[in-house]
Amino acid sequence: MNKLKDKVAIVTGASKGIGAGIARQLAADGAKVVVNYASSKAGADEVVASIEAAGGTAVAVGADVTIKEEVEALVGAAIDRFGRLDIVVNNSGIYQFARIEETTEERYRKQFDINVLGPLLVVGAAAPYLGAGASIINISSNVTHVHPAESAIYTGTKGAIDAITGVLARELGPRGIRVNAVSPGLIETEGTHTAGAMGSDFQTWNEAQTPLGRVGQVQDIAPIVSYLASSDAGWVTGEIILGSGGMR
Repeated sequence: MNKLKDKVAIVTGASKGIGAGIARQLAADGAKVVVNYASSKAGADEVVASIEAAGGTAVAVGADVTIKEEVEALVGAAIDRFGRLDIVVNNSGIYQFARIEETTEERYRKQFDINVLGPLLVVGAAAPYLGAGASIINISSNVTHVHPAESAIYTGTKGAIDAITGVLARELGPRGIRVNAVSPGLIETEGTHTAGAMGSDFQTWNEAQTPLGRVGQVQDIAPIVSYLASSDAGWVTGEIILGSGGMR
């Protein structure tokens, strides 16, 4: 498919997991993709190699989304390499579940810096280069709907992202720029395996609460993002799309 032909996309946190799947999907649909990574250059290079092997175009660019100068350099690399920018996917994120008694300044600041400040800095740096028809997609989470215990900080960050999505849709809409969010349920990734979520009571609880009866896969989310990035969603902005198998 070529519904994103000639488009240029930045996907943050794209060296693995949902971000890697989104980068591959956007490239398969015709976009040139900047695969951002914070620390795993090898992972980002592997994503780029897989995109190129499939006939697509991509480049890996390292940047910490919590540092304004690095974010500006990330956007600058996209412009220097491809001459334009049409799609921004704010996927970088971190989650740390803990009892409320275990709240610390470090846990709060790390999650809010990456999950909230990061997208704000990325959109702020990208906005001057985005024109009519551009699309911003924020990756939120269905925790804002199901409110799992021991997730107060993480759920707070995603609640902020949902609100910010609506604000930016209004702010950037007059310029023809659409802003939406995708809220996945539990998705099987390297990260959820490392965190111990897969094969745990948490997975069992999620499956029991999900009408489709399973946890999600990366490929359940990536096509939703590609749709929102395309002209097929040209009349869709300010929306929070649940990709959670019906779990609410």
